[in-house]
Amino acid sequence: MSDMAGYCRACLGPAGDAGTCRNCGHHRLIRHPEINQLSIAHIDCDAFYAAIEKRDDPSLEDKPVIIGGGKRGVVSTACYVARLYGVKSAMPMFKALKACPDAVVISPRMSVYAEEGGRIREIMREVTPVVEPLSIDEAFLDLTGTERLHHAPPALTLLKLQRRIRDIVGITVSVGLSYNKFLAKTASDQDKPDGFFILGRTDAPAFLERQPTRAVFGVGPVFAARLEKDGIKTLSDVIKVGEKAMADRYGDGGYRLARLAKGEDFRSVTPDRQRKSVSSETTFFEDIAGYEELEKRLWKQCVRVADMAKKKDISGYVVTLKLRTQAFRIITRRRTLSEPTQLADTLFRVGRELLKTEADGRKFRLIGIGISNLVNGSSDPRDLLDPDAPKRAAAERAMDKARAKFGSEAVIKGRSLKSRQ
Repeated sequence: MSDMAGYCRACLGPAGDAGTCRNCGHHRLIRHPEINQLSIAHIDCDAFYAAIEKRDDPSLEDKPVIIGGGKRGVVSTACYVARLYGVKSAMPMFKALKACPDAVVISPRMSVYAEEGGRIREIMREVTPVVEPLSIDEAFLDLTGTERLHHAPPALTLLKLQRRIRDIVGITVSVGLSYNKFLAKTASDQDKPDGFFILGRTDAPAFLERQPTRAVFGVGPVFAARLEKDGIKTLSDVIKVGEKAMADRYGDGGYRLARLAKGEDFRSVTPDRQRKSVSSETTFFEDIAGYEELEKRLWKQCVRVADMAKKKDISGYVVTLKLRTQAFRIITRRRTLSEPTQLADTLFRVGRELLKTEADGRKFRLIGIGISNLVNGSSDPRDLLDPDAPKRAAAERAMDKARAKFGSEAVIKGRSLKSRQ
């Protein structure tokens, strides 16, 4: 028996005091003493890419599914069946297939995932305008003050939203409900898939004390190993060390961790959250060492980044080249431009200069390019040391118009044709 407020996930009615719903007899109830006072949520789609593939092909329902790029790539997403075998996101495909040899491997359909992610975001915005996307398949929501609009507390509105996404899109999402962003995101990871987990002011401190430092978003393997070496394994250990000592030892990261360990996060949910970068990368079927071969593959990624930037009408001041060595070591090289760019030609010219210093005979398994420090709008180059830059920019935009009118294969630049050959 319980005197805590709550709801039935089957009929969405009051949970009542019994172990099953008094309205429908269902046993899946949600209770919490603060359930009607909390309004900050984190919603995460469950194994999103794999869920979309299983939705579109019901024969995959009970099979282990891995979304990834062949034996040389990495796992983008693994369904929950595949995760039982130890398959994880970002795991090299050869390791994933060794752990789960019967897995069905599917190449990502990013355009489909992006479209479905957009649909889900619009459904979220039907319950609150304060939606802060974190990625294609997760977002923060602030439902403060929505009780009058929906004639229900945020928790019940979120339960209805969870069901609506399942009915319209055909996939499940997990919800974390709390009083700040950090705890909401922490909560959404506790009950998957199709979960609904609540962390309030009464139970959050005891819950956090038991968590390992690695459970905090932003604490990577290197930082976690350093903390563990110093005898700091759990958030309880962090609290014992104290804010000042954590800041003195580990800088801003230590201070942030000390605040989060106590459940303190004063960030607001920001609906106008700007995208920080645009990038594209590819993993090779076989390792590549030669500069010319790497340059060919770099051009295609530059075109993809430029197409995305132009579609979103944004440009970037910083160009970043990314390489992954044969030993899985990631190398990044950056250059800041005097003017922002969204042109493939500019990306390629900067990227290949950065590539020259790294293509020293080592073998690489991945190459990527990206722009950051983004601004709205386009900006064509005006470089006195490169008088032909405006002509190349005009030619590229002319090709863009032709591709938009006649299709992506209508106009192929010589460099693209060379890279295909």
